[in-house]
Amino acid sequence: MNYTKFPRRKYLQGPTPIEHLPSLSNALGGDVNIYVKRDDLLPGSGGGNKTRKLEFCIADAMEKGADAIITCGAVQSNHCRLTAAWSAKEGLDCHLILEERVKGSYKADASGNNFLFELLDVQSIGVVPGGSDMMAEMKKKAEALTAQGKTAYIIPGGASNPIGATGYAVCAEETMNQLNDMHLGIDHIVVPSGSAGTHAGMVVGMIGVNGGIPISGVNVSRKKDVQEEIVYKLAVELAARLGVKSGIAREDLVCFDQYVGPGYSLPTESMVAAVKLFAKTEAILLDPVYSGKAAAGLLDLVRKGHFPKGANVLFLHTGGSPALYAYMDTFRQG
Repeated sequence: MNYTKFPRRKYLQGPTPIEHLPSLSNALGGDVNIYVKRDDLLPGSGGGNKTRKLEFCIADAMEKGADAIITCGAVQSNHCRLTAAWSAKEGLDCHLILEERVKGSYKADASGNNFLFELLDVQSIGVVPGGSDMMAEMKKKAEALTAQGKTAYIIPGGASNPIGATGYAVCAEETMNQLNDMHLGIDHIVVPSGSAGTHAGMVVGMIGVNGGIPISGVNVSRKKDVQEEIVYKLAVELAARLGVKSGIAREDLVCFDQYVGPGYSLPTESMVAAVKLFAKTEAILLDPVYSGKAAAGLLDLVRKGHFPKGANVLFLHTGGSPALYAYMDTFRQG
């Protein structure tokens, strides 16, 4: 696939590692070999997957002459943290609209990403109730900035549009190149599925390079049918942008919704157990919102025999560990 026709900033410093997790695999019985793609080690303030998307989104903003970036997310959004980080690096003002999906959950003096918003010099933070029209809220902010003489650019939540999702088509190609170089056959890839850009990008990218590796998403918020349709729609749009002509089949988009629990960002026992198991067996930190719930899904699928004995399964670690510090009470209970 050819990405040279798109504006792109170069934030990556080479491929992120693919590591075998023997201790974790053994803790699960040793029938499945688990590997991890360490996108938690991407550059940026605290790392995480959104850096891949922001290479393209911020480049598009700068090409359009923007001097202010507006984006949105939940109150502990990793996407907002990384958007603030790369905006600071590029000398762009950053403005955040945070959705209080759990009433009363936003605390200006909270730890985790909220504290990092301060350090990264976010220019303004607007907090709106859960269920708000986030694009409308960002457009209102853009209008206000325009009236002040600024040139604003809106990046949607999670940078999950065809521009941002391009970063994960790149990741799929990077992953396939690494696997070929390692001569490592992977039977299945498991990814977190939230705002859909990572999941859609990986599927389109894998099809674009004829990788032939099935990909499953573990939902962090929505029901299976709703999430699959969102991912499918974005995948179709991304395939058109990248000229992937083999087509995206609806059955290529598979999600599991059993691990969401009571709702987005709300802790579950399986998430807590997964975070603790990754930490104590492999010294890898997950986050409580995305990678923790996706890992809970991965572990449960392995234990239930979803993958054949001897299968090699790759888990995409999307990062987000700074958010752990806003959930310390959850992990210390009991």
